Amino acid sequence: MDKLLRRLEQVDEELKEVESVLATAEAPARSDFAELSRKYARLRELSALGQELRKLQENIAEEEELLEGEEEDSLRAELEQALEGDRSRLQKLAGKAKRMLLPERPEDSRNAILEIRAGAGGEESALFAADLFRMYSRYAERMGWNSHILDSHPTPLGGFKQIVFSVEGRNAFGSFRLESGVHRVQRVPETETQGRVHTSTATVAVLPEVEDVEVEVSPEDLRMETYRAGGPGGQHMQKNETAVRIIHVPTGIIVTCQEERSQHRNREQAIRLLKARLWDAEQRQQRADLRETRRRQIGTGDRSEKIRTYNFPQSRVTDHRLNLTVYQLDQIMEGELDRLLQPLLEAEVEELLE
Repeated sequence: MDKLLRRLEQVDEELKEVESVLATAEAPARSDFAELSRKYARLRELSALGQELRKLQENIAEEEELLEGEEEDSLRAELEQALEGDRSRLQKLAGKAKRMLLPERPEDSRNAILEIRAGAGGEESALFAADLFRMYSRYAERMGWNSHILDSHPTPLGGFKQIVFSVEGRNAFGSFRLESGVHRVQRVPETETQGRVHTSTATVAVLPEVEDVEVEVSPEDLRMETYRAGGPGGQHMQKNETAVRIIHVPTGIIVTCQEERSQHRNREQAIRLLKARLWDAEQRQQRADLRETRRRQIGTGDRSEKIRTYNFPQSRVTDHRLNLTVYQLDQIMEGELDRLLQPLLEAEVEELLE
């Protein structure tokens, strides 16, 4: 808490500087003014949080001192109730302040594209991939976001070898970005007759949707192929070649899309996915260059890193980056992901405060 309050004292100084710039006779350019105004609003809210946190700390210290010397039961109960309420509010406000202190990433506010692939474990891993898709879709619903399948390769038992979908809503990528990595499940598969627990994996990659100006794709670098969509979940009885496969020749990246009924729409969606993958490849290269000098506490977010285990027999979820275990597996699988996502974001702030 002391580190957080010291950082919020620095926010007070930053706020004074921004106020001084905004109050000068010579107004900044319109674009700069809009940016300064947004920064001012954020700093002012953080400054107010700092004041409230300091006040709550004072209240808690007073209540603890009074409780130590109070002997009457009714007054002790009243003080304990007030103390519990202030401690709870202090924790909530500190969490909010930590989240607001995270550096703003331009891509965090964008739509997200999620790719889920079955890993080790055969059909059980494909079923787990379907469970993850459902979990993320439920979370998107809770947040008021729209999701749309871009490409899928279903299996006969209802799983997915691979499913790619977009989530459209403000801060979708910022919320999902820490989900990239290997997810492991431990449970008794439906096909298991001896009741033995199996371990399977699925891989999740989260990409931000990028603008044309950020990733330029030359038509000369693309090779497009068309084929008939089909299979479980596809376009049954489809006689036309509406599905699209695009190969980006310089990088070898391949994207496919077959969910739409027209070849034109599938091509648009495939290009959309290709741009996101090209952006991600560039970012991953930059992270690789910095990895030796800048290791992050909660992991790199690399899709090759095992980040979480879902243990069904014990109804627990463990996030290995924080060694955090939550015994609420059912709720998590229904999309209540904030129980895992918020501690991860707060851990980022703790590292920055260090």
